[in-house]
Amino acid sequence: MTENIIKYTAKDFKSDQEIRWCAGCGDTAILNAVQKAMAELGIPKEKFAVISGIGCSSRFPYYMDTYGFHGIHGRAGAIATGTKVSNPELSVWQITGDGDALAIGGNHFIHEIRRNVDLNIILFNNEIYGLTKGQFSPTTNFGQVTKTSPYGTVEHPFNPGELAIGAKGKFFARGADNNIKLCVDIFKKANNHKGTSVVEILQNCIIFNNGTHDAVLGKANREETQLLLTHGKPMIFGKEKDKGLILDGYKLKVVKIGENGVTKDDILVHDAHDIDPTLHMALINMKHPEFPVAFGIIRSVESETYEDEVSKQVAHVKKTSKIKCMDDLLMSGSTWEVK
Repeated sequence: MTENIIKYTAKDFKSDQEIRWCAGCGDTAILNAVQKAMAELGIPKEKFAVISGIGCSSRFPYYMDTYGFHGIHGRAGAIATGTKVSNPELSVWQITGDGDALAIGGNHFIHEIRRNVDLNIILFNNEIYGLTKGQFSPTTNFGQVTKTSPYGTVEHPFNPGELAIGAKGKFFARGADNNIKLCVDIFKKANNHKGTSVVEILQNCIIFNNGTHDAVLGKANREETQLLLTHGKPMIFGKEKDKGLILDGYKLKVVKIGENGVTKDDILVHDAHDIDPTLHMALINMKHPEFPVAFGIIRSVESETYEDEVSKQVAHVKKTSKIKCMDDLLMSGSTWEVK
């Protein structure tokens, strides 16, 4: 008997709704990447659920021809968790931004990661509140002038990956809105990972924070400013592929292959599956211009998921409980007969 092979195209996941993002917004590229990734996963459309909170990114469900839910500010994580636990067969995608996830939704964000719910969190990071017209967010650079920090913000920003690892995260990846091919690959691997997948996408807000990632994402020098990670491959970058990372004591160091006796064999090999997150954290924290910024799958470690543990607990209780029906429940404990 031949199995039916599901074949979709990205167009199958596009809704009939007019896209209301600003022309040139990086959100549109991310939307295209998600739709392309879903088409290539071979999962029935009715098995996808797209959940969002509030913000520019959170308009996402309207543009998807899947099941979806537009929640309230910061609460997408709670809704996504409930959706997955109540129906583990669904592929749940939580769409959020640096404000929605890391400010009002910060508590939900860290706890869904800690619980390791099997869902995909796509975090659009444009380092600004775009929908509400340009206030500083939890990822805005220190000292940046915004609508709510006219003299420069005095807050130090979150690093989403650092926060995810601190919450016992098992999967973290980073992509960019101007690299759809990389995003598609990351999204597919995030979906296939068993557990919470956090994917940070460096995204441009063309109106209120235009060019915030240009130093890293600019086409002119991105081969020098980006390190594209592949599990099992040496961490080499540069236009001539002549730079790499080594450990200098306990710290990462950029070296040039061929200088001071350094060879390719000296370059660190990326191990995304290492249970110890020490090196993953170091890669996440690399900043331009001292280091290249790490992209791709930085951490991917298998672990028991929250919904699996809940299901096992429910099955155990059902098997061992003396209460098998409503009558058993009503007649359990202390009972009285009233005459």
